[in-house]
Amino acid sequence: MRHFAAFVRKEFRHIFRDRWTMIILLVLPVVMLVLFGYALNTEVRNTEIAVYDPSRDPATERLTDLLSRSEYFRVTRILSSPGEIDAVFRAGRIGLVVAFSENFYADLLHTGDAQVQLVADGTDPNTALTLTNYASGIINSFRQELTGTDSVPYAIDAETRLLYNPEMRSSYNFVPGVMGMVLMLICAMMTSISIAREKETGTMEVLLVSPMEPILIILAKTVPYLVISCVNLATILVLAVFVLGVPIAGSLTALIVVSLLFIFVALALGLLISSVTDSQLVALLLSGMGLMMPVVILSGMIFPVENMPVFLQALANVLPAKWYISAVRKLMIKGLGFSSIPGELLVLGFMAVALVAVSLKKFKIRLE
Repeated sequence: MRHFAAFVRKEFRHIFRDRWTMIILLVLPVVMLVLFGYALNTEVRNTEIAVYDPSRDPATERLTDLLSRSEYFRVTRILSSPGEIDAVFRAGRIGLVVAFSENFYADLLHTGDAQVQLVADGTDPNTALTLTNYASGIINSFRQELTGTDSVPYAIDAETRLLYNPEMRSSYNFVPGVMGMVLMLICAMMTSISIAREKETGTMEVLLVSPMEPILIILAKTVPYLVISCVNLATILVLAVFVLGVPIAGSLTALIVVSLLFIFVALALGLLISSVTDSQLVALLLSGMGLMMPVVILSGMIFPVENMPVFLQALANVLPAKWYISAVRKLMIKGLGFSSIPGELLVLGFMAVALVAVSLKKFKIRLE
């Protein structure tokens, strides 16, 4: 029994000695619980909406007030013409536009029937359906309120219109997300595991005695993965267009540029992971499981980031995949060009520079 206890103490010392093992065993469950507990929320709240109200009568003002006071919507824009509807969606801030017909209240009083159009962004059909259902429920409550007051069977026809994806094809939503997830995981995993393998097997020291600078050796190891990632990008785009039927409605050049920048960021992230790990297993866990959950949950791939708590929204903003997926949706689905993604390009460019700088500094310290 004394020998058994000695072996148990030895195993505990071995676990406590490895800080990454401790992080994986103790911190990862907490992170998973927080992410799944707060981020996995199918409800949509506090969505910014715009209203087009040419009538400006008591009925439309009452409906606008009901929408703004609900927990689901915040009226942030009042449009002056129907031509502004497409513009606000292209800007990317508005989730729904409520467009009232002219003489809304007069039609309701004289004919008992009025029209309102609910316009949503179809690039995310699940969220669009949720928003239109919420708005339809509020409109229906208003109709029942009028009917109960005047004992007249009023009817309000709420027409739903989905921009960019009128057929509500789910592939329009998940293809940009899958592109971000696949490129992020493959690039980071390939780079981090490759360099960690050299450290683990002891061959890194052999490479360092060559005439080349250590940094050039490390960067040279990433070039093949950059080429492979470009092949993966081409394959994904071909499959998306010709197999899944997702069009590249916007600028192909802009899509390639932002994709290459994102690939570079993912490779730099793999370099950073390899600089703080000494084994392939830890590198695999950090680049695989450590990145996959945040990318799937916090990037906007499945769940709207706007519905999450503020601290998770802040965490989502430091994920490269969140900015890449946003850019891909604008370019592939909305049909926009370079002018629509300056923010995404700027953030990804800053991340690339920062990750490379930190990675090179870490490698320089460890390899000297």
